[in-house]
Amino acid sequence: MTAAGRPQRDGLSIGAVLAQLRADFPDVTISKIRFLESEGLVQPGRTPSGYRQFAPADVERLRFVLSAQRDHYLPLKVIKEQLDAADGGAGGPEVTGTRLPRKLVSLSSRTGDGLPAAEDFAPGREVRLTQEELLAETGIDAPTLAELEQYGLLRPGAAGFYDPDAVLVARTVKAMTEFGIEPRHLRAFRASADREVGLLEQIVTPVYRHRDADAKARADEMVRELAALSVTLHTLLVKAGIRGVTGG
Repeated sequence: MTAAGRPQRDGLSIGAVLAQLRADFPDVTISKIRFLESEGLVQPGRTPSGYRQFAPADVERLRFVLSAQRDHYLPLKVIKEQLDAADGGAGGPEVTGTRLPRKLVSLSSRTGDGLPAAEDFAPGREVRLTQEELLAETGIDAPTLAELEQYGLLRPGAAGFYDPDAVLVARTVKAMTEFGIEPRHLRAFRASADREVGLLEQIVTPVYRHRDADAKARADEMVRELAALSVTLHTLLVKAGIRGVTGG
């Protein structure tokens, strides 16, 4: 029996699921899980009294959704399409037991393009790095780091530490420098990102100000969705521009 006197023989309560996910996803909340359910990403069973009961396969689906959002910035619509295909729609493989199909699990595999994989320094992890640790992890030198900070591409926290996102940024810039691109050439990326942040703030701030219990979860989800869509749009526009230049 649970603390509230409810049996758990046929599945996990939403609180138990939260406890399982928190180790890998410290920002997840009960409101977030409820939101994902309302969007059709997971469909737990219900007791006769109406309490949610999550099967192990439901927990794995939630892990996949949260990883796809955090590590790959995928919009929920895309994630849901992948899960629907995996469930057997459109000829996709089914989700059997507690394991997701190989083509979905491979999202967390090494990218093979010289950039860090999701498991290396996943955004959102509680990790703080000194300047020396950042240089060692990324392979850049101190003058390059100074340039990245000068042009606003990297910003240490108030205490002088760097987070895992800084590692990803530095490694990405290092890969770009191998093509002859210098940090000073990337100021436009910083300016573009700042403009996007300003736009997103205008959209989500009114939602954050709502007083209902799920307002923060909705606003957080809006930020993730809009960020993922902006990344997709940026990529498509760059590809289209390159095709115009090359005549492809």
